[in-house]
Amino acid sequence: INVYQSYGPSGQYTHEFDGDEEFYVDLEKKETVWRLPMFSTFASFDPQGALRNLAIVKQNLNIMIKR
Repeated sequence: INVYQSYGPSGQYTHEFDGDEEFYVDLEKKETVWRLPMFSTFASFDPQGALRNLAIVKQNLNIMIKR
């Protein structure tokens, strides 16, 4: 599950599996932060993908609010 929550102007991007957070993207540092460092040894996530998705979601949300 990808979750976008707006805790301020930048929001938050997390990725969960089976109810547990796997990682989140630090939007200020623009880097992936793994809940357990060992996860990064067998998986990767490009934080630019999260930043791109957040920009799209924010734009879509603004359109929906205006309707």
